[in-house]
Amino acid sequence: MGIVNATPDSFSDGGLFANPSHAIQHAEQLLRDGADILDIGAESTRPGAKPVSCDEELARLMPILTEVVKWNVPISVDTYKHEVMQAACDLGVDVLNDVTGFVHEKNQAVLHQSKAGAVLMHSKGNPENMQTLTQYQNVTTEVMGFFSTTSDALQAKGMKPEQMMLDPGFGFAKDFDHNLTLMQNINVMATRCQNEQLAAGVLVGVSRKRMTAQLQAISEDITQCPPKERLPGSLACALFAAHRGAAILRVHDVKETRQILNAWGALHAIERFSFDT
Repeated sequence: MGIVNATPDSFSDGGLFANPSHAIQHAEQLLRDGADILDIGAESTRPGAKPVSCDEELARLMPILTEVVKWNVPISVDTYKHEVMQAACDLGVDVLNDVTGFVHEKNQAVLHQSKAGAVLMHSKGNPENMQTLTQYQNVTTEVMGFFSTTSDALQAKGMKPEQMMLDPGFGFAKDFDHNLTLMQNINVMATRCQNEQLAAGVLVGVSRKRMTAQLQAISEDITQCPPKERLPGSLACALFAAHRGAAILRVHDVKETRQILNAWGALHAIERFSFDT
């Protein structure tokens, strides 16, 4: 899943693709690089981000969506506003990606009236206060409890498990240790998705986030590692997540992620052959 941020303030590439023509060109490049899905957002939800109006979000988003829906590729829209969801569904997008996990009735209503799939993300609070809400007894248990409740509610209204993906929400009201615990338990979450018919699988989005800088740091000082220099940590997380059973990887660096997955797959293929002499 390739990320297209049509925003001036996203943590990694804010402003680079705020111009619709630049965002469309970027989306085309992501597809050439090997993206299977495009995830397009027009409001930053990074920690500390200020909310934007519905009109502003639509003004940023609609010129891009109007073009990319013609491409016959899966399109996801990253929004938590029901008005934006409805406008996107009217254009025929395939997936609604809600950072609030479809806990709001109006969001659920739009989802149920559409034929779109859904990404249910776990989060707490909002971008302005979520980093003060990092208290858990057991982060994996609590995240899975949220998913179980939300998935059951959506299925009661007609959604099927195969229409949904679960996103643990790395960095959203989680500290570094919580993120690591969730990474280590991707296989547990993926297994429960299948055994309990909660969803089709787990979506992992850690690309260029602070935890990738912390993982790749060669010293305690990580302040000099801006998002665009977090490729090593991002690739390590992508490979680890795929190996643990993640079904979708949401990334900025599609080409490099595709390359490392291809290389990993080729190495595993070699293991299947015998080289006895």
